[in-house]
Order: sequence, then C-alpha cells, then structure tokens
Amino acid sequence: MRLILVAATALAVAGCVTTEKAEFTPSAGQEAIVRDGSPALVSKKASSIVMVRPAKREMDPMARPVFVVAAYNAGSAPTLLSVSNVSVEQTNNGEPIGSLKVFTYEDLVKEEQTRQAVAIILTGVSSAANTISASNAGYYNSQSTIYTPRGPATVYTSGYSPAAASMARNAAAYENAAMTSAVIERGQQSLAALENQVLKDNTVMPGEWIGGQVHFAKPTATESGKQYRITVVIGSDVHQIDVAQKAPAS
Repeated sequence: MRLILVAATALAVAGCVTTEKAEFTPSAGQEAIVRDGSPALVSKKASSIVMVRPAKREMDPMARPVFVVAAYNAGSAPTLLSVSNVSVEQTNNGEPIGSLKVFTYEDLVKEEQTRQAVAIILTGVSSAANTISASNAGYYNSQSTIYTPRGPATVYTSGYSPAAASMARNAAAYENAAMTSAVIERGQQSLAALENQVLKDNTVMPGEWIGGQVHFAKPTATESGKQYRITVVIGSDVHQIDVAQKAPAS
C-alpha cells in the first residue's frame, strides 16, 4: 500500500511540473530561426549581427532565464562587446514595464561561492553527526529473559566493543571524506562551467563571432505572460530582441 501511495504522489508531482519555451517576435532586419531544435533570432545591423537563443530547449519557469548571445563584427574595425551593454526589460504588450538585472560573471561566481560555503557547512554538520554516531557504535545493550526454578527473570546486559567502535569510526571517516570530496568536485565543476560559458567583455575583431551565456532576473507573469526585451549594443548598432516565455502548446 505504501508503494502505491508513493507512486501516486510521484505521478501527481510530475504532472504539476511544467516547462516553458522561448518564442521570438522578429522586427525589421530580424529573422526567427531554429538552431539544434531550439528557437533563435538573428538581428542584422549595418556593422554587426547578433544571434540570441535560449541556453536550453526547455526553460524552468521557476529559474532565471539564461540565453546565449553571440555577436559578429561585420565592420572593418575592432569593436567591444561589453556585458554592461547588454540589458533586459520586462514588457507587457510590447511596452517596457521595468528592468531586469543582468548578472555579470563576477555576480555568478560570488553566488556559486556562497552556495559552496553553505554546502560545506551542511556537509560538516553531517560529518559531525556521523562521527558522533560512530563514537557510540561500540556500546551495546541487550535484554533477555531466562527461566529459573523461581520463574522467568529479565537480564540486562551492556558493554563496549572496541572492534565495533573502530569499524564504525573507519566507516564514518570514509563517508565523511567522500561527502567532502563530492562537494568540492561539484563546486569546481560549477565554477569551471561559469568560466567557460558566461559572456564576458571581449573585443570582437572584424569577421569574428564572440558569444556566451547571459543570465538575468526572472520576470514576473503578467496578463500577457512573461515577456521581455533583450537589448545588445555593439559599436553604434543597437539590437533589440523581443522574447515571450510560454508553456508549450499541448
């Protein structure tokens, strides 16, 4: 019966989980395309081309939006693609209603370092609990009933086993080391991913593409849904990309 209830609960929770997809609205000089199964938009200006697409095919409605922004220098001189020149506004029916914070690489690294610090603290708490449990593992208590000519009697036995305590301490030390190593490894992988994937300031040489991930604050839902405008300024060109974040059609 318990298995049936657990399975039913899992199915109910799974049924509530939804994803969303990005939908671009192209304007003059722009074209909505599909890249690797994901929607994307290409915006062409006099001396640059900007391509924007979601970092993942399916977007988590509870998470921050993450888009890949790439810029091509079609001019004859180097130009700067700066993260400070990427901005996002939430819109409602095409009209801006507020700005959404764009997170820099440094912002994301600080957040990840904070998460790692919390994870290490929690791991330390678990390690301490393991150590305390192991230190008590050598003690034992038992209760048994014996029968005597005068009738049954209850006998209580207690003691301490150094061998059992040693085995428990060794197992706890191994588990604690494994937990700590796993936390450190995940942290290193997360920081490496940020280093490799997040957009940073770059000089774009003529004929060169430069791009990376842009993370920004989660928009709130309005009557017309989640809509925002990503603006990318490169050189004298201003690219404005309108995006709607919607649940996929059933």
